[in-house]
Amino acid sequence: MREIELLARITANPQIFGGKPIIRGRRLAVEHVLGMLAAGDTTDDLVAAYPWRETADIQACLLYARKLVAQERIEPLSLDLAA
Repeated sequence: MREIELLARITANPQIFGGKPIIRGRRLAVEHVLGMLAAGDTTDDLVAAYPWRETADIQACLLYARKLVAQERIEPLSLDLAA
């Protein structure tokens, strides 16, 4: 999957977690996924814990974090105002 397709999975909604980046408009913050990975959970653990989540969602979180650390411009980050 291309970077732009992965990053499209990361959205922000001011009504969810104060606008922090979330996965596909759901109530799961990117920072939560990164925290779980940092604590030693595997991709399989994360997918099992959240059945709606896909491996590509976890890849998207890692890519998003890498771009932030690299101070690159991140696009697209869509706002999901419908939720």
